[in-house]
Amino acid sequence: MTNNLDRLIELLYVERGESAPAVPERDKRALFRALVNVCPPKPAGAEFLKLQDEYLQEELRHKGITDYKSLTPMQDGIYLWQGDITTLKCDGIVNAANSQMMGCFCPNHGCIDNAIHTFAGVQLRQECAEIMKAQGRQEPTGQAKITRAYNLPCKYVLHTVGPIVYGALNARHENQLADCYRSCLTLADKNGLQSIAFCCISTGEFHFPNERAAQIAVSTVAEYKRKTQSKIQVIFNVFKECDYVYYSRLLGAN
Repeated sequence: MTNNLDRLIELLYVERGESAPAVPERDKRALFRALVNVCPPKPAGAEFLKLQDEYLQEELRHKGITDYKSLTPMQDGIYLWQGDITTLKCDGIVNAANSQMMGCFCPNHGCIDNAIHTFAGVQLRQECAEIMKAQGRQEPTGQAKITRAYNLPCKYVLHTVGPIVYGALNARHENQLADCYRSCLTLADKNGLQSIAFCCISTGEFHFPNERAAQIAVSTVAEYKRKTQSKIQVIFNVFKECDYVYYSRLLGAN
C-alpha cells in the first residue's frame, strides 16, 4: 500500500504543476490528506481513483468497521455509540457541513466534515459540487442533502448545515438545530434508509453548547418518530466523553 500512497501523492503534485517532495514515511498519510483537502472539486483520473479507493479501503480495514446492529439499543430503535463515524456501518451518516457544502478545505483539520470527505474520497466533493451548482446558492441552515458515501462503510451521507452560535444561545439557534434533525430524518425516510447516525451537529466549530444540543437532538428525534411513526433506527454518534455522558443521561431517563 506504500507504493499506492507514493503514487497518489505524486499524482496530486502533478495536478498542481509541482514535483512531489521527499517526505518521511510517517508523514505520508498526513500529506496525502492535506493535499486532498485542498483539491478543488473536479473529476479525477481513472488511475487516481483506482489507487485512492484501494488505499482508503485498506485504511478502513485497518481501523475496523462497527456495524450498528452489533450495538445494544438504549431505547427501542435508538442507539448511542462513541467512536469514529467514518467507520460506522449503517444506511446513512450525517455530516455537519458548512454552507458551501463541499467539505472542509483546511488541511488536516479535525472537524467531522474534513474526516468524512477525506475517507469517502474525492468523489464526494465532486458530487456535492454538482448539487450546489444545480442549486445555484449556498445551503440554508437547517436543510439537508443526500449523496453517495463512496469509500465509507455506510451507503449514504446526509449533509446538513447547523447554526453557528456567536454570543449567547437563542431560540433561533435552537429551532435551526431542531430543523437539521427533522430535515435529515425526513430525507432519510424519503430515500428508504432504515438507519441513520447523527453526529453532534454544530457543537464543534459552530460553538453550540453540547448539553443543550444533546437535549434538542434527543427530543426532536423522539418527536419525529412519534408523529410520523417512522421505524428508522437512529444512532447518536459521539466523540467527546462529555457528549457520551449527556446522551447517556437523556436516553436513560426516557
